[in-house]
Amino acid sequence: MLTVLSVIGPVFALVALGYFSVRLKLYPDAGVSGLISFVNNFATPCLLFQAMLRVDFQSTFNPQYLFSFYLGAFICFGISFAIAKLLFHRRNGESVSVGFSAYFTNTVLLGLPIIQRAYGDEALPLLFAIVGFHAPLLMSFGMVVMEFARRDGEPLGKAIGEAIARVLKNPLLIGISLGIIMNVAGVDLPHVLDDATKMMATAVLPAALFGLGGALVQYELRESWGQALISSMLKLVLHPLIAFIFTYFVFDLSADLVKVATLTAAMPSGLNVYIFATFYNRSTDIAANTVLQSTVLGVVSISGWLLFLQLILT
Repeated sequence: MLTVLSVIGPVFALVALGYFSVRLKLYPDAGVSGLISFVNNFATPCLLFQAMLRVDFQSTFNPQYLFSFYLGAFICFGISFAIAKLLFHRRNGESVSVGFSAYFTNTVLLGLPIIQRAYGDEALPLLFAIVGFHAPLLMSFGMVVMEFARRDGEPLGKAIGEAIARVLKNPLLIGISLGIIMNVAGVDLPHVLDDATKMMATAVLPAALFGLGGALVQYELRESWGQALISSMLKLVLHPLIAFIFTYFVFDLSADLVKVATLTAAMPSGLNVYIFATFYNRSTDIAANTVLQSTVLGVVSISGWLLFLQLILT
C-alpha cells in the first residue's frame, strides 16, 4: 500500500499544482491550451519515439500472453464505447474517447515501479513486452477509429482517404512509426538528435500533469463522474479479470506470465487518455475524471489484485 502511495503521491502533487495555479490566477487560463498543445505535438511524439527506438520486440515475446492482455483492453474499449453511445447518448467521436479511457493502461508511471517492487527486476522484461506494443497498437487503433467516427456523414470512400491522411500526419503516430522503423533497421541516431529528443521526452510527465490540473478548473467533474466511474471500473476490474482468465485458465501460462499480465492490466488509465481526448477535443472532462478516479481507486484495487494473485499462485 505504501509503495502505491509513494508512486501516486508525486502524480497528484503535480496535478494539484496545476489546478491551484490556474484557480488562484498564478498561471493564465490561456496558457493551459498552449501547454497541452506542446505536450501533444512535440514532447509526447519524442517520448514515443524514444520508447520505440529502444524496446526489444523479440525479447520474451509470447503471443498467448500478449493476446490475453490486449483482448481485455479491446473488450473494455467496446463496452465503454457502447455504454457511452447507447446509455449516455454521446456522439460517435465522444464515445470513442470514452472507450479509449477504459483501455489505455498506465504501464510506465505506475506499472513499472509496482511490477518491479512486487515481482523483482526479473519481471521487467515481461512488462516491456507489453509496453513495446502498447502505445503503437492502442494509440493507432484509437486514432483510426476516431477518424472514422468524425466523418460526419461524408461518403465512406472520402472518409477513408481523409482518415488515412489525418492519421499519417498525426505527430503521435509519426513519433511511434519513426522509432519502430529506426529500431528495426538498426539505425544509430546521432547523439545530438538522441539527446534532444530525450530532453523533450522528459517534459511530458510534468507538463502533461500540470496541464491536466489546469484544465480541470474549467470542468464540472461532478457532471461526468458517473461515466468516468464506469470506465474506471472496466479498467481496474474487468481488464485484469480477462487477462487472468485467459493466461491462467485458457492458455495455462507460467505463474510469472499470469502475474505480470494481470497486474499490468490492473493499472489505472494512463495519462495518454487525457492527451488523446485533448488532441481530438472529445469528452475531455470524462478523460480527465477517469484518469483521476482510476488512479485514486487503483490504490485499493491494485492491492486487492496483488493479494488475489498471491493466494492463487502460491
